[in-house]
Amino acid sequence: MGRTSRKRRSTLATRMTIASAALLLGGGGLVAVNVYASAHENSADGQDAGSGTQQTQQTQQVATIDCPDVGAQLSDVPGGARDKVDGELATLDTQITQAYKRLSTTRDAAARDPRFVQNSIMEPLKKNRGAILERIRLEMERRGGQAPDGMNDMAECTAQPQEGEQQPPDGQGDGSDQGGGDQAGGDQGGDDQQQGNGGQAGNGPLAADFADITKVQPNVQKPQNGDNASTGTFTTRCGVNDNKKFNTDNIIVAPGVTNGAHHLHDYVGNQDNDAFSSNDDLANADTTCQNQGDKSTYYWPVLRLQDGTEDFDADKDGGGKEGNVGKVLQAQKASIKFAGSPQSDVVAMPKFLRIITGDAKAFTNGTANANAHWSCTGFEDRQLTDKYPLCPDGSKVVRSFAFQSCWDGQNIDSANHRTHVAFADQAGNCPQNFKAIPQLKMRLVYDVQTPTIENGQVKNPFAVDGFPEQLHKPITDHDDFINVFDDATMQKVVDCINKGDRCT
Repeated sequence: MGRTSRKRRSTLATRMTIASAALLLGGGGLVAVNVYASAHENSADGQDAGSGTQQTQQTQQVATIDCPDVGAQLSDVPGGARDKVDGELATLDTQITQAYKRLSTTRDAAARDPRFVQNSIMEPLKKNRGAILERIRLEMERRGGQAPDGMNDMAECTAQPQEGEQQPPDGQGDGSDQGGGDQAGGDQGGDDQQQGNGGQAGNGPLAADFADITKVQPNVQKPQNGDNASTGTFTTRCGVNDNKKFNTDNIIVAPGVTNGAHHLHDYVGNQDNDAFSSNDDLANADTTCQNQGDKSTYYWPVLRLQDGTEDFDADKDGGGKEGNVGKVLQAQKASIKFAGSPQSDVVAMPKFLRIITGDAKAFTNGTANANAHWSCTGFEDRQLTDKYPLCPDGSKVVRSFAFQSCWDGQNIDSANHRTHVAFADQAGNCPQNFKAIPQLKMRLVYDVQTPTIENGQVKNPFAVDGFPEQLHKPITDHDDFINVFDDATMQKVVDCINKGDRCT
């Protein structure tokens, strides 16, 4: 969610007044805002910035507000409280949408009043977050659990500067419409329109989010197989979402919550996957997988081309209303393979095991759980996590995911949806008391025109869907899986891998 560490504070940002905002996170994330010179800022030559020619607006900067990710800290929630807690966490995330609409329609007021954003946005946000955190604490205690120490401190968000390309002030650009200040997404019709934070909707990506893959050094390393390695593979063919099954739900993170993801997902495999699907629904559903013993659900955020196109969700929640704009791209290939362990045999995955790899909020959370990779065909010995690739002619964009391959032996999910599974170490060994399971590896290939970068701006970029405050950073890419193999097919998967066979 592309930076690899927290951004250092800018001295420029401390001299400027927050004047308008594009995005605000509720559950955990950023506010991207435009900032202008204070009416009383002194210029370099000693003149008052509020007088004469110094009254002109400074070049727009992008600032951020970082809110703690509450869900990531809740590793021990009583089972009876999980549904309620998940719903409250989804409410925190929904605050981003509400705040975005508020900020996008009050830019004039923010420009006139240096305290407007703090008084009208930040303080109410803190109060509202505090109320939700208190409800989470009470629900956990009512069910015999205990909230983590310092949870109340997670109500407050902090302002941070955000580095990136500088954009021309309003009215001083290239003559194109930079997007109406009263519209949440701005004008989406121009091919080369970028607002203060880039991208077709004004919230990314930026030119700095792209890298020429031919200039990246090979960086892929694989552990050596030990004497007890399980070297087989099982490939399942489930298509590329020709059925056009999309939704903005997330049954793992936000069960029972419509638009819980705040971005659009592609689905292959199970065809009954939405926020309200039960395990029984999943088990009885149709599947796009050729092997009908695999009714697992595989889903990931869509990739879009921001070329001015408006797709079917341009005016919908999770789509254009939340900054996810442009043409939805269908993968040409979606390869799904299960592999073994470099150090041991694997055991069967439990039915309905849930795994998330990558972090949709990695831009604000940091990179600890960032795990998706970007590359180009012909160059897959070099992988990027915090940049989108610029591929040469004849080469295609590749997204790849290697899921956690170790399981705690007991749970199909955990409160933060992470601690019941783990990655093996560099040698391929699982943590103590964890068991090696078939490792899901996915590879998505897209035929998309390479964006061009001119004068520090990217034209016709592609970007992964995400939470609005994550600014469409490549590091926020992620993938989700729920195991709905029947027992016989899962046993075949295990046997093939442990025997060193190649099976489908």
